[in-house]
Amino acid sequence: MSTQAPQRADTAVDTPARGSDFARLAKEIKDSGLMRRRPLYYGARMALVAAAFAGGCLALVSVGDSWWTLVVAAFLALVFGQIALVTHDVGHRQVFRRTRSSALIGRLVGNLGIGMGYGWWQDKHSRHHANPNHEELDPDVAPDILVWTQAQAQAARGLPRRIGKAQAYLFFPLLSLEGFNLHFAGIRALADRSLKQRKLEGTLLAAHFLLYFGALFLLLSPGKAVVFVVVHQCLFGLYLGAIFAPNHKGMPTLTGGDRPDFLRRQVLTSRNVRGGWFTDVVLGGLNYQIEHHLFPSMPSPNLRKAQLLVHRYCDDLGVDYLQTSLIASYRQAIQSLHQASRPLRQPRSV
Repeated sequence: MSTQAPQRADTAVDTPARGSDFARLAKEIKDSGLMRRRPLYYGARMALVAAAFAGGCLALVSVGDSWWTLVVAAFLALVFGQIALVTHDVGHRQVFRRTRSSALIGRLVGNLGIGMGYGWWQDKHSRHHANPNHEELDPDVAPDILVWTQAQAQAARGLPRRIGKAQAYLFFPLLSLEGFNLHFAGIRALADRSLKQRKLEGTLLAAHFLLYFGALFLLLSPGKAVVFVVVHQCLFGLYLGAIFAPNHKGMPTLTGGDRPDFLRRQVLTSRNVRGGWFTDVVLGGLNYQIEHHLFPSMPSPNLRKAQLLVHRYCDDLGVDYLQTSLIASYRQAIQSLHQASRPLRQPRSV
């Protein structure tokens, strides 16, 4: 956890110079009205997600102490993923204009709703947006259990070195642990005194886990409750990982002073996923990752229209703009992991 004070996710990027390539694009986007907020859209979206959450809870009570509750667990995993996507948009101030309103709703939806530390996530996500795929500056490509480059593989020790040889095959199974990781990271961040509203975040997290485990062990036998938690959290983590994996994994990484201008730094390290309205709903608009990184506070329903302008603009500049299918994006991510771990599969030199 960084000791830096959390930044707003929508302002954690450099301010491009006036007259830069990005500034001209930003003017065109602003003049098109795509930066205007969409209160009716988000009102309807949040109401639907809340209704789905309430329906899942009602189904859990109605089914009772039965193994059929595992179907409810799978449904609620999807609902938790949608809540996380709403929290993401709130954190970027796509929904509310004021920072205070965004932070309050973000903590209520994130901490209380799904047990994710909002302050921890916002700090981490802000640093990612500022320097996507930069090995020293982006926490999302810092070596942890997985290694993302051959240089990281050569320096790997302990668990990453043991599992690194097969990390491409273990990628999706490991994503099932992401839900647990979010919970533990949020709790661990409470020890950081620089975390804003630390007491409030801790209270909301405690309330979430008390209600979550209390309801399960009240309604289900201990064995079924434990299995419910495992199924629910693993599918939640797998869904989250499947949403975020196509965005940057397998794209070029930066290191040291290798820092292109703002537009190229965001476009060249990001990947879009083609699809229709269903893809937009399932991925929460993050399938337009290039446009989202260029304009983090743009409401997600506007990203589809912005994509046409951004793609054309990048073509005019000669900037590579990558857009693939969802399956192809997963294939590229896995191939990249396999390539990164090559040093771990080679015998050590004596």
